[in-house]
Amino acid sequence: MSQVSQPGFQASWFYSFWKFSRPHTIIGTSLSVLGLYLIALSLFSNLVQAQATTPILPLLGAWIACLCGNVYIVGLNQLEDVAIDKINKPHLPLASGEFSPATGKLIVAITGVLALLLAWLQGPFLLGMVGMSLAIGTAYSLPPIRLKRFPFWAALCIFSVRGSIVNLGLFLHFNWVLSAGGKTQNSAFLSIPSAVWLLTLFILVFTFAIAIFKDIPDMEGDLLYNIQTFTLKLGKQAVFNLALWVLTVCYVGMILVGSLRLAEVNSLFLVSTHLVALVWMWWQSRQVDLQDKSAIAGFYQFIWKLFFLEYLIFPIACLFA
Repeated sequence: MSQVSQPGFQASWFYSFWKFSRPHTIIGTSLSVLGLYLIALSLFSNLVQAQATTPILPLLGAWIACLCGNVYIVGLNQLEDVAIDKINKPHLPLASGEFSPATGKLIVAITGVLALLLAWLQGPFLLGMVGMSLAIGTAYSLPPIRLKRFPFWAALCIFSVRGSIVNLGLFLHFNWVLSAGGKTQNSAFLSIPSAVWLLTLFILVFTFAIAIFKDIPDMEGDLLYNIQTFTLKLGKQAVFNLALWVLTVCYVGMILVGSLRLAEVNSLFLVSTHLVALVWMWWQSRQVDLQDKSAIAGFYQFIWKLFFLEYLIFPIACLFA
C-alpha cells in the first residue's frame, strides 16, 4: 500500500472501530466513570484534602478499563448478531463487511483481557465490577445461554449492569482509592451515601426504559431470527408509552427527592434541571412517528442523551450541596 493511501486507510479503520465500539455506549460509560468520580470527591472531600493533589491517575485507569470492557461487550454482541444486524443495523462494521469476523474476534479478545488485567491492577472493587459486567455481557450474547432471546432476562442484564453494578462498583472503587486503598478510617470507604443510592435507583429504572425501547426499531430482524422482545409481544405503541412513563417516574422521583431534601444535593438545582428534562422529553416524544424507523431511532438516541445528561447534572448537584 502506498504512503499516500496509508493515512486514508488508517482513518477508515479507526472510524470503523468507532462504530464497532457503539459510540453512545462509549459516551455513557465515560460519563458514568467521570460522574461517580466527582460524586466521590464531593462526598468525601475530607479524604482528598489530606492529600497534596487530587488523584487523576485512578480516574484515567478506571476509565480505560471500563472502555475496554464496553468494547468487549458490544463487540461480542455484534459477532453473534451479524445476520440480524444486516437487517436491523447494516451500517455496523461486521454487518457491512468493513471488519472481518476474525478482526472482530481479535478486538473482542484483546479488550476483554485488557479490561480484566487493568481492573485487577487497580483494586478489588473495580475488578469485581468489571468482572461481573463482562460475565453478564457474555451471558447476554453468547450461546448457549444467550439471554437476549428472552425479553425479561435481556432487560435485566442491561439495567443491572448499567444501573447497579457500574454505579455502586465505581463509587466503591473511587472511595477505596481516595481512602488510600482502604487503609484510612477503618471501613468508612465501604459506606455508600444516600446520594449514590439515589443515582443508582434513577439509572436502574432509566436503563430499563432504554432496554425495552431499543428493540422498537429492530422488529424486522428480531422477528425473522426469533429474538423475542417486548415490542414483538406488546406492540410498538405499548412499549413506547411504557418507556415514556418509566422515564417520567424517574424524573418525578428526582424532583420529589429534591423538594423534600432527602439527599446530600443542591435541591434547587436538582429540581429545576429535572423538571426541564421531563418537559423536554415529552415535547420530543410528541414528534415521533412510530411508522418511521428513523424517527424511532432518533428518539432512542435522544433518550441516551438524557442518560448522558444525568451523569453531568447529578454530580454538579452533589458538588453544589
